[in-house]
Amino acid sequence: MTENGSLENECCPKFEPSNWDDKTFTWNNKKFIKDKVCTFFYMPCNFSSVMKKLMKILEGAGMSMSDNICLSEHTSMWNMNLYLSVDKDVAGVENTSINGNIYSKVYEGPFKDTGKWAKDFENVVKSKNLKLSKMYFWYTTCPKCAKKYGKNYVVLLGVIE
Repeated sequence: MTENGSLENECCPKFEPSNWDDKTFTWNNKKFIKDKVCTFFYMPCNFSSVMKKLMKILEGAGMSMSDNICLSEHTSMWNMNLYLSVDKDVAGVENTSINGNIYSKVYEGPFKDTGKWAKDFENVVKSKNLKLSKMYFWYTTCPKCAKKYGKNYVVLLGVIE
C-alpha cells in the first residue's frame, strides 16, 4: 500500500489470452475446492464473501490458489458453483476434481455479454464437431483489475467429448 492507503497493484495478475484462446488440453484429476455463490438472475450476490472465506481457508492451510484459476459454473438463475484450483486437498472445504478433455475460448468485454458468449461458445464447440458436456466461466480479473489493465477477459472452458 502507498502512504495514502491505496493499492499500487490490484489483486489479479495480468492475464495472457493467447495461452487460453481456442486451445484444447486434458485435465487429469485437476484439483479444486468448491463452494456455492447465491445469484439473482445469474448475477452473483455474495461472490466476494465466498472468495474471502475460501482464501482464508487456503491461507490457514498454508496454501494459495494454483494457476490463479477460479471457475464458475452457473447451475441456475439462483446458484453458481465456484471452483478454486489447488495443488492438493484442503481440510475444511469440499474438495473435487475435473477430468477430461477441455476446450477453452477467450472473450473480452462487459460481464453483461456473458449470455452472448455462452451461446457463441456452444456454437464454436459444435462447429468443431465436439460435444459439450459441461461449461465453466473463468472471470480472469476482478472489476478493479480489469479497469487497471483496460481489458476484461473471460475464458469459457468446456468439458468436451
